Amino acid sequence: MIGGDPARFAPYVELYHRALDQFGQERLPVSAHVPGFVADTDKEAADRLWPHARNMLNRIGRERGWPPATRARFEADIAERAWHVGSPETVARKVADTVRTLGLHRIDLKYATGTLAHEHLMSSIELYATKVIPRVRELLAE
Repeated sequence: MIGGDPARFAPYVELYHRALDQFGQERLPVSAHVPGFVADTDKEAADRLWPHARNMLNRIGRERGWPPATRARFEADIAERAWHVGSPETVARKVADTVRTLGLHRIDLKYATGTLAHEHLMSSIELYATKVIPRVRELLAE
């Protein structure tokens, strides 16, 4: 999913299910990939990711005719859940909400953005595995 609130993709999931029903096919799992990054705090995650995301967005934007990336737009995308970025609790809540909203069976966090340092990627993976995933399971069980 690229851009905006994940809920905007719900009509596509519904269309997919209707098409399967129409053709007499069993319902298949639905998955999503979302860009994200986990750090100890929301601010640390956004601050650490921003320069790398900016460079990546600007490179892609030149190819696709997008305007230059701004920090304000990046933060709005985080707030609108287009990016699952933040502390373990913030990311867990975003993941759980996206799973519920779209009826997902699986969600993959695309954690590598641009030129982030290996140590930061490894820290994000560790936080995702040890804090985010267990919290998501708790939230979905509620």
